Amino acid sequence: MLLPSLPVLCRRALPFSRAFACAMTLTATLLTQTPASAADLPRVVLLATGGTIAGAADPRSQSGYNAGAVSAEALLASVPGIGMHAQLTAEQIASIGSQDMNESVWFQLAQRIDALAKDPGVAGIVITHGTDTMEETALFLDLVTATDKPIVLVGAMRPSTAVSADGPRNLLEAVMVAADPKAKGRGALVVLNDTIHGARDVTKTNTVSVQTFQSLNFGAVGGVSPDAVAFYAPPAPRRHLDLPAAGPLPRVEIIYAYAGVDAAPVDAAVKSGARGLVLAGVGDGNASKATIAALQAAAKAGIPVVRASRTGSGPVLRNIELNDDELGFSAAAFYAPAKARVLLQLLIANGRITPAQVQPAYLPD
Repeated sequence: MLLPSLPVLCRRALPFSRAFACAMTLTATLLTQTPASAADLPRVVLLATGGTIAGAADPRSQSGYNAGAVSAEALLASVPGIGMHAQLTAEQIASIGSQDMNESVWFQLAQRIDALAKDPGVAGIVITHGTDTMEETALFLDLVTATDKPIVLVGAMRPSTAVSADGPRNLLEAVMVAADPKAKGRGALVVLNDTIHGARDVTKTNTVSVQTFQSLNFGAVGGVSPDAVAFYAPPAPRRHLDLPAAGPLPRVEIIYAYAGVDAAPVDAAVKSGARGLVLAGVGDGNASKATIAALQAAAKAGIPVVRASRTGSGPVLRNIELNDDELGFSAAAFYAPAKARVLLQLLIANGRITPAQVQPAYLPD
């Protein structure tokens, strides 16, 4: 005898307003029923933080939505067949849009990952996250976690209620990567749109495209489809920085260069208590003479200064456009400004503040 569809079953027993939640619960039950071989599947833990992948429609506009409105369990339930790839458990760490991502959530994620890494029954970890600051969270976790177990960040460009939502497929592929032994030892990875990116190079490049994430300098590290996971090269060497026992991390401000910029942004950052400064410079990490002079004064006062570029790709090279040795600056190499900031926060937290201590951390392996 064929059963009615899940929404029909729910509508028979519940008001329409609760039918969707009921359908999600029933779907989750069916998807997580244990087949005979399920005990042999790797265990993957989902840590949910919100974001567009967990977004739900909002009536303010045709494509408006609220981030973080859908639970971790409902996300898993929305992906048919996901339980064929791993034994899955879910934990809700936060329910925010990634524009509100903060150090408190970062510390929670790092500490939970550390605990899960010690569990021999856990094969990998998936983190659902908004796309706006995903690259920063990925780098932070890549730097402060020491486990060789896969840490996979995943998100979506369309909310869960959108036509042709990209979240379910992205989540399926993230679970596949986290469960794959070939992903071990690669640090934090970002999986969207059938592509696997490394934490250091990946960046968001488009406001709406589902292929927004690109690794502009070194390229993607792998690819994934519903059938297979493939990596293009062996794991790259990893760097590790100790995570402070508690926050906050040292305050590091980004100074954005533009035509006509003067010393005011630097002066304001120093006055507000910045313990480090990153220049999002024009070209090869440059800025006006007034800005450079203000940054030099900050460096002489013991505030680490790192030159990065606002261009989006390419390296910022030491002692090319500017005399970094004379100015007391470090060059960010291939780190974009937002990532250069995360790295500098952790370097300062680990007592590395001089150019001789800071510069090596930015150089390619």
